[in-house]
Amino acid sequence: MAQNITVTYQQLLADAEGEIETIEVEDAKALLHDSGHVFVDIRDIRELDKQGRIPGAVHAPRGMLEFWVCPTSPYHRAVFAQDKKYVFFCAGGWRSALAAQQMQRMGMKPVAHIAGGYSAWKEAGGEVEVSAITDPI
Repeated sequence: MAQNITVTYQQLLADAEGEIETIEVEDAKALLHDSGHVFVDIRDIRELDKQGRIPGAVHAPRGMLEFWVCPTSPYHRAVFAQDKKYVFFCAGGWRSALAAQQMQRMGMKPVAHIAGGYSAWKEAGGEVEVSAITDPI
């Protein structure tokens, strides 16, 4: 029997965008060195190694995010217990919208995500760190 998917990814994204704050890339660039903000990169480690990173961003793979944020989890990370605004991003802004929504539903606040993600960040000339194994092309 075929699956009957009743909610599309577009609907999920629209719902998330309706609940969370979206920061335009130019505004996000201005917040990078603001000590009141924590940038959270939820991309897979292979994406970071291939495409580069935003300097100072915390890497929290999307698959572990809820566990790293929850203070009762054995995987909790102290970086997520700070009284700061958390700015999530992924490659294009889809995963980060869903992640920010989920973090907000868990009680984390304030949260936001970057419109267009890391791709928009790079296109806008945002600061990037490239590792030795990163293909710069």
